[in-house]
Amino acid sequence: MFTRSLIAAVIAALAALAAPVLTAPTPVRPAVTPQPAAAPAQPAAQPAAQATAPALSPEAVIAALRKPENSTGNIADAVEAATGARGWMSSDMKPISAGKIVGRAWTALMRPVLKSDTRTYPNYLLQILDEAPAGSVLVYVMEDGLEIAAMGNLMATTAVARGLEGTVIDGAVRDVTEIRAMGHKVFSRRVSPATSVGRMVSVSKQTPVRCADIMVHPGDYIVGDADGVVVVPQGAADQVVALLKDYDARESKMVPIIQREKSMLKALEIYGRY
Repeated sequence: MFTRSLIAAVIAALAALAAPVLTAPTPVRPAVTPQPAAAPAQPAAQPAAQATAPALSPEAVIAALRKPENSTGNIADAVEAATGARGWMSSDMKPISAGKIVGRAWTALMRPVLKSDTRTYPNYLLQILDEAPAGSVLVYVMEDGLEIAAMGNLMATTAVARGLEGTVIDGAVRDVTEIRAMGHKVFSRRVSPATSVGRMVSVSKQTPVRCADIMVHPGDYIVGDADGVVVVPQGAADQVVALLKDYDARESKMVPIIQREKSMLKALEIYGRY
């Protein structure tokens, strides 16, 4: 038989089991304010670009090319080293009068015309003769007209009056005695009495032309002396001048060695061949 005390204990135990289970409260997390995304890192400041040396002025290039030590031979070597291409005109481009010319090119192109062609053509040869500034070199190309004179006494007189440096003709020149007497420096591939009037007409002026196998652009530097004519492209002028300084420095040091040793080979052993 169950005692009262035992029954009371059982009832108390059952009551405890039936009571709701209390759970620990979930801790409250403090609100977090969203932060804006970080800005992307800026690249480190780059050092200022090195300023390139200013290009030589046309006057400085002309002065350098005019120096006596800068022959067309050395200039031809420098142009080839700087551009990888030949700069010297064909070997039949010869001086009509003595002296060196250095100046910037003004170009004109002529071509043959049929006697039956009665159209009117501009005379670009005479136009650039009047338009080229003092110190310029006229470059006349007589297409398929090697034996035809592009310049004579009157045109040369005009060139002298305007202070032009000289004329280079892929073709012929005439009135040579008068031109020599007045001092205008002309280089041409031929000497001929044949006039261009009625035989040739103008095609263009101040355009690229092929003169004695070399392309000449308006503004290129033309150098002519007793050995022939060389074209220095505008874009390569600074490099050509720098190379000429190096050539002259080597040659000036090689000469006394050659004179002392009586041998070019010994000089080349020291300074090499440019």
